[in-house]
Amino acid sequence: MKFGIELVPNEPVFKIAAYTKAAEERGFEYVWITDHYNNREVYSTLSVLALATNKIKIGAGVTNPYTRSPVVTASSIASVNEIAGGRAVLGIGPGDKMTFEALGLAGEKPLAAVRETADAVRGLLTGKKVSYDGSAVKLKNAKIDFADPKKTGTDMNIPIYIGAQGPKMLEAAGAIGDGVLINGSHPDDFKTAAVQIQKGAETAGRNIREIDVAAYTCFSIDDDPEKAYAAAKPVAAFIIAGASDVLLERHGVSQEIKEEIAGAILKGDFIGLNTIVTDKMADRFAVAGDFDECLAKVKELEKAGVTQLVAGSPLGPNKEKSIKLIGKMILEF
Repeated sequence: MKFGIELVPNEPVFKIAAYTKAAEERGFEYVWITDHYNNREVYSTLSVLALATNKIKIGAGVTNPYTRSPVVTASSIASVNEIAGGRAVLGIGPGDKMTFEALGLAGEKPLAAVRETADAVRGLLTGKKVSYDGSAVKLKNAKIDFADPKKTGTDMNIPIYIGAQGPKMLEAAGAIGDGVLINGSHPDDFKTAAVQIQKGAETAGRNIREIDVAAYTCFSIDDDPEKAYAAAKPVAAFIIAGASDVLLERHGVSQEIKEEIAGAILKGDFIGLNTIVTDKMADRFAVAGDFDECLAKVKELEKAGVTQLVAGSPLGPNKEKSIKLIGKMILEF
């Protein structure tokens, strides 16, 4: 089991760098920075992290194909990779409805957009001219000059992870991804996902063992389990509010509860969310509790096929303390 950390750049970049350095010192192998227009820009943030660290892999988790051209994405991640001395990784996913509504984007053909963007970026990272005539991506002799390793001395064979949730995107991840980032925290989600990833891998003549299956979890750890659950519940609430009917049914959450949670979010009633979202719900949509509880849950995820645990928001009531506790957990593996 590998360990990563997800950080949202909604705090000053140098504070994010301090968290990342602490994570590196505690044994984390990956840091994933979210890419949303309303936070600090992801690639400039990654560049600062590259300069502040020595060995942790640094990734965008995840970029979507609509707000950036694949040429811009390739140039951006190649620049980060050069600064980091070959430590960059790239996550590409279909994006989220709230972003598209805010920016006036349609978000059409997500499966084609993700597959074609990943394909085009890989081509561009060779430093060669790329022409592409897809349904979502169209390029004519586009080239990233400095991506040629002969010019920089840096290998630009950057691993590409696919952010996936639905069956078709999971299947695509199995076919084309070096890894897959799945927003999930319960073993049942990964047992179901593994079927689709395996299907995609077999279609492409690949072995699923070649694919890093990453659990992008809502994670909350503290010596006091009540505090850990209280920190996790607002994040779990947002996950539930945006979850598909299939996912909610799998975890026994009714449409009425989903609507009640969505209503509380709209009102900004985050205190009320702690009452609506029960500990049982938090257990289905988060990894939360004290050290022993979280360690047991992570081991169950490993049994379900997860090869990278990405500890995501909120981490816990205190980020610095949570990073130390997860570092202790890494030593257990």
